[in-house]
Amino acid sequence: MKRLLLTLLVIVSHKSVAQITAINDTIVLSRTQAEALFLEKNISLISEKLNIDIADAQVIQAKLWPNPTLTVGEINLWNNATAQQLPPLWGNFGKTSQVNAELEQLVQTAGKRKKLIEMEKVGVDIAKEYFKTFLRNLKIEFRSNLTELQYNQAQEAIYKKQLSSMQTLLKAYGNQVKQGNVGKGEYFRLKATELQFLKEIADLQKENNSLQKELKVLMNLPPTNYIKLTDEGFVPDNKNIENINLGNLMASAVENRPDMKVLKLGNEYNDNKYKYEKAMRTPDVTLGVSYDRGASLMNDFVGVGFSLDLPFFNRNQGNIKAAKLAFDQGKLLAEEKTISIQSEVLQSYEDLLVTKKLYDSVEADYEGDLDKLLEAYRKNFLQKNTSMLEYLDFVDAYLDNKTILLNSKMDLNKNLEELRYISGQEIN
Repeated sequence: MKRLLLTLLVIVSHKSVAQITAINDTIVLSRTQAEALFLEKNISLISEKLNIDIADAQVIQAKLWPNPTLTVGEINLWNNATAQQLPPLWGNFGKTSQVNAELEQLVQTAGKRKKLIEMEKVGVDIAKEYFKTFLRNLKIEFRSNLTELQYNQAQEAIYKKQLSSMQTLLKAYGNQVKQGNVGKGEYFRLKATELQFLKEIADLQKENNSLQKELKVLMNLPPTNYIKLTDEGFVPDNKNIENINLGNLMASAVENRPDMKVLKLGNEYNDNKYKYEKAMRTPDVTLGVSYDRGASLMNDFVGVGFSLDLPFFNRNQGNIKAAKLAFDQGKLLAEEKTISIQSEVLQSYEDLLVTKKLYDSVEADYEGDLDKLLEAYRKNFLQKNTSMLEYLDFVDAYLDNKTILLNSKMDLNKNLEELRYISGQEIN
């Protein structure tokens, strides 16, 4: 029985370890690697791309001719005393059989088919731009999550380092309290700071969990993966920001932004639709060939004919007017969108310059000096050259400064991504 229990305990332990390993299956990625995974595996992108194939299928459909119509009728399966004798169909069968057959083909006039094809081709271009717009929106969301995760990891590392330092101090102070060399008040003051650090780390870990969930969905990764990002790309290369030609950037945004292209293509579609609706004023013609056995002056009558609507009442006036108004409306919307895009680019560029000015105001070696000064404070505190109040005040100031530095880096990253998003191009 003891051996059985021991065996079960070992099996359960192995399973528990396996589960923990599975849950903490860490995957280390740079921003470049993460984005490559996102572009390759994101399910929403794959699904959205199918809309282009759907639009292509509509072009194929528009190119097809209407099917001809075959009508067979007036077949008599019996006869009466008034039936006339006809030549048999074969053998002695069919001397009193009658049949009528018609073959009709619709012929579209005024270039309707060609105009419909042109409309559907524009629809393909619109689908492609919609995909680019969808990718653009999803990409800024993804990159923002990457930046926030890098920030979260850096912030957590700072607090964990301070927590480790504080726990070392607590251990030393705990021994001094037991020996009666230090009062409990100082010990509890350090303990309160430790709890504060633990609370900050717990909050950061919760934020991390939320970001992990979002990024795993966007990259289509297994839920058991744990994403660890390298520091690469958290601080973007910003040397060329001030050399950006704002006028060219505005013009390029108006020309190349997918949502603006959708508006322009919408106007092109409406123009083609207006032409198509005008062509609908011209009636289509249906050509036909008919065969009649036994119901005309001839026994085997073959004739040709045609049919068309007479446009006395309906000349498609309403649809033509609606298409013209839609085209005029699209032109107004394009003008408004142009002003909006130019204003967005200007604001985004100016915001980036403000953020860059703040980032550049920090001296290159300031962060390193801050770390060295904190260590000096810690040593002086241990040697009783600095009071606990002074030391803890400096720790608070240190953490505040570290947070400001991290925020300036994150803001620089996000503002640059915002300018890329607003301008519709990858600005280096």
